[in-house]
Amino acid sequence: MSMHDHHLEDDQAPILWQPTKDKIHDSLIYQFMVALSEQEDTLFHDYQQLHHWSVRHSDHFWDRLWDFCGVIGEKGARITDCPPNSKEPAKDTRWFPDARLNFAENLLAYGRQHPDKDAIVFHCEGNPARRQQLSWRELEQQVSSLSQFLREQGISAGDVVAGYLPNLPQTIIAMLASSAVGAIWTSTSPDFGVDSVVERFGQTCPKILFAADGYFYNGKSHSCLEKVNAMLTELHSVETVVLIPFADLPAPVAPPLVDKYRGWNEVLNQYQAGPIEFEHVEFNHPLYILYSSGTTGKPKCIVHSVGGMLLNHLKEHLLHSNVHKGDRLFYFTTCGWMMWNWMASGLAAGATLILYEGSPFYPDGNVLWDLADAEDVTLFGTSAKYLEALEKKGFHPNQTHTLSRLRTLCSTGSVLAPEQFDYVYQSIKADLQLASISGGTDICGCFAIGNPISPVYRGECQGRALGMDVQVFDDQGHPLTEAQGELVCRNSFPNQPVGFWNDEGDQRYHSAYWDVFPNTWHHGDFVQLTRHGGLIFFGRSDAVLNPGGVRIGTAEIYRQVNPMDEIIDSIVIGQNWQNDVRVVLFVQLAEGQSLDETLQARIRQRIKAHCSPRHVPAVILAVTDIPRTKSGKLVELAVRNVVHQQPVKNVGALANPEALEQYKNRPELLS
Repeated sequence: MSMHDHHLEDDQAPILWQPTKDKIHDSLIYQFMVALSEQEDTLFHDYQQLHHWSVRHSDHFWDRLWDFCGVIGEKGARITDCPPNSKEPAKDTRWFPDARLNFAENLLAYGRQHPDKDAIVFHCEGNPARRQQLSWRELEQQVSSLSQFLREQGISAGDVVAGYLPNLPQTIIAMLASSAVGAIWTSTSPDFGVDSVVERFGQTCPKILFAADGYFYNGKSHSCLEKVNAMLTELHSVETVVLIPFADLPAPVAPPLVDKYRGWNEVLNQYQAGPIEFEHVEFNHPLYILYSSGTTGKPKCIVHSVGGMLLNHLKEHLLHSNVHKGDRLFYFTTCGWMMWNWMASGLAAGATLILYEGSPFYPDGNVLWDLADAEDVTLFGTSAKYLEALEKKGFHPNQTHTLSRLRTLCSTGSVLAPEQFDYVYQSIKADLQLASISGGTDICGCFAIGNPISPVYRGECQGRALGMDVQVFDDQGHPLTEAQGELVCRNSFPNQPVGFWNDEGDQRYHSAYWDVFPNTWHHGDFVQLTRHGGLIFFGRSDAVLNPGGVRIGTAEIYRQVNPMDEIIDSIVIGQNWQNDVRVVLFVQLAEGQSLDETLQARIRQRIKAHCSPRHVPAVILAVTDIPRTKSGKLVELAVRNVVHQQPVKNVGALANPEALEQYKNRPELLS
């Protein structure tokens, strides 16, 4: 369906894409529904009906999913540890308590039947000669050698192994080798500074650290070695550093540390590849430690389980994203973002991973689309910010690239504005499932996600994830439809975190998600459920503006301001003012623009016309940079703290902390 065919249904958002009957029948979710209809003696007609069933019978759903996906391992007799209809709190339910499995074994399984096909293809910015291709056989061999090395280093189930790495094939290999022996993998990207890394790994105490000598970004090489040396003086738990030569930079290793270093190639060559000894662990055994962005304090160390990650990612890849065996999956991400972990699980679906390391705009905005064409990418994953920047810079990939195999485009990281939906269908590809997905590091997965059998409505996530009773609550905990409120999940699901690392009695974990509404996961997003089951996001609920006691999602304002030609980016906060809250908007202007009265009036008029008089900023100020986290998220809370002359915790989580200086002591906000 092309853009010109879109139509309205009962004053709802227009439909921008609708799958054909053939596409529906070819989808894996359709095959799942057919199999389910026979097993459950219920006819499933559409996604809404399937979702409803998957929530009402969530134990059956996850059980059937295990079989449909062909999970390798012993499932055990019980699906959960609580008897049917018991009032066991969602927080405390344990899934598949008798199961035993290994994560790496499941991710490498497809390659046993297809050893010569591509498992990983790697590209590096600005240098076609750095392209690497690994077959499934080569991947398995390297995981075999590395897992033997880890065992010989004394690494066993429950030990922590860390990566301070770019998005390289070796990063995937190190993660797989760690999980093969039952260890816990944790990673950050090399753009993190020493303090930020120590703040994370210092809490989780890895025994082995994988690091690269450097990385490339925006046409420059950046060395990591001095940072690694500095970290080692603080991270006393690290016994060995395995160094991956990537940027070919000289290695200034301080003498007392030199004994800790081993070379990647030296390690691999020392161990002959053979059958991998996969350590079978419990379903709820820790697999990953992920870190919250840490903009409100010390980063939380969120522990995710082997079974929860495998089963939920299989659901999200196969059913929601329609990833078939042999598909080619690309996600633009660093190893400091949960989307890296999500992408890595694509191997379990039998997909080839297409990795890219570097800037998405070097040498220009065609680079990722060149990659998509050259490597026949079927799923292209990126962030909302990237799509907005691409449109601002005037790129139209559909005019310059064929993108013939591209079926699915995923966007996450922040709210995808309705205008970017238009841009995708007008300038990237008309026949495409655009999945605006949303979840978080907290669940290393999605609450709102796409599916290949439902239409895409402008400005909406397609729907709620299967098996998850996602609702929108008002402040009293009553469910809402077609009104804005808090995103919650009312039932238990396998990819709930195991807990937080070093959290006695689960107190920090409980207060993070479970103590706002009784026995209900409170996620902290401000959203609206549409009549046909879609979700519209309005920003984080802790950043919600509250002028005159009316709650306003920040995304509503960005939606009006960011498309303006004069503006590159913006950030909005509520400032406490004369016993109320006033809306303050900061704008980053395009080159040659000035924030004169005419432009201010246009901004205010546009917000008033499209939102409401309450949304109109009391003050509009120009800045030259908008602070964001390293994964590209806006940090409204940090700006709000600076404006209120309160300390900003953990500045190291920001990609551009120096930007905050411009928000301090602005005379316009003091009088």
